[in-house]
Amino acid sequence: MTAADKVGFIGLGVMGGPMCRNMATRNGAEVRAFDLNPAARDELRDSRAVLVDSVADAVRDADIVFLSLPGAAQVEALCCGEGGLTSLGRRGLLVVDLSTTTVASARAVAERLAAAGMGFADAPVARTREAAMRGELSIMVGGDDATFARLRPLLGMIATDVTHCGPTGTGQAVKLINNALVFEHVAALAEMMAIGERAGVAPAVLLDAVSRGSGDSFVLRNHGMKAMLPRVYPEKSFSASYVLKDLAGALELAAQTGVSARVTETARDYYAELVKAGSGSRYFPMLLELVSGRLAPGDSTKP
Repeated sequence: MTAADKVGFIGLGVMGGPMCRNMATRNGAEVRAFDLNPAARDELRDSRAVLVDSVADAVRDADIVFLSLPGAAQVEALCCGEGGLTSLGRRGLLVVDLSTTTVASARAVAERLAAAGMGFADAPVARTREAAMRGELSIMVGGDDATFARLRPLLGMIATDVTHCGPTGTGQAVKLINNALVFEHVAALAEMMAIGERAGVAPAVLLDAVSRGSGDSFVLRNHGMKAMLPRVYPEKSFSASYVLKDLAGALELAAQTGVSARVTETARDYYAELVKAGSGSRYFPMLLELVSGRLAPGDSTKP
């Protein structure tokens, strides 16, 4: 990465907005930012990002374009669809997808972009919106050595941990595995908190005691203590519907590799029930409310 490189950033949502802000603040070159939602663009009015009104404006003259989109369908449409990056970008453009998609989708997009003379790296991000705001994300990168070396300084502006996972698609593989483990652990923790409470153990006592033993974990100390214990599920946080999307990607990868992922299937069924109960847009540790019997089907008004 050199100071002469021009950057485009498309997708300014819950994670994309903070990432773009940090990149615009710390990068010496211009960062052009676009989102279909005018409100998302307005969130960056006080930043150093140059806000533009279209994908074409974000891509024009760019050397590197970052994407932070809801999923594979949106990434594929933007990269390979009519009026997408394969027609808007110049040869030599490097497209970096920070979204969580699937391994197969990442590799298919890379092939389509390569046919148009463009490079690609899958670089999904992990950790919370708060970590994104602080520039303390973890990023898992799939791509060749030269691409990773070029991206590493830019990614260091939005993350404290950047891992080269291997060739194209391996970033998505690691991200899907990471997320599946988190979602499965939250489901298991919800079960144990419900059991403990019905057995007469106060939830705060349970989590404190387990945190001092071999059952301790990142999920317990963060999702458990900060959301499930106080029963606080913030808006603009990772939703149950997004959980289902990522678990579908993990199960797709399991099928492609010939692994029977029964724990992941059980977690998927739990979150599908949560979505069916009307809480698909709520922060996913709210699963505790369903498991503990405090959330009735169709009742999305409880905590």
